[in-house]
Amino acid sequence: MSQKSILKACIIDDDKLYVSLIKMLIKKNNLAQELLVFENGEKAFDYFKTALTTDQDPSDLPEVILLDLNMPIMDGWEFLDAIEPYASMLKGYKLKLNVVSSTINPEEVKRAKSHSIVNDFITKPISKDAMLSAFRI
Repeated sequence: MSQKSILKACIIDDDKLYVSLIKMLIKKNNLAQELLVFENGEKAFDYFKTALTTDQDPSDLPEVILLDLNMPIMDGWEFLDAIEPYASMLKGYKLKLNVVSSTINPEEVKRAKSHSIVNDFITKPISKDAMLSAFRI
């Protein structure tokens, strides 16, 4: 069964190799027509804050976010804390934020899932099935 492609997805991760692999997987499986990539949470947060607090068309927002936890400048935890005030607005736009991390620590998984905006926690390396699930709208 073929999965429908979404319009826009977002990767927030500083690992260039990982980002390249994910981009290739997204393209190969036709999961998104457009990709936004941010190398840290601060750049991503600035983008989302601007999109949500100006007259920007909400359809410009990505439908799926893949968020890494360990990044410089503003890590994934700080991004989750910063975006939390906008969580209900983002969920209203049907945005699915998926935390993607190499950690297998159950406390960190629980902490991530405690954020209302988090749809799922996916362990790296991300499998094709996990990727397909993350992009299922």
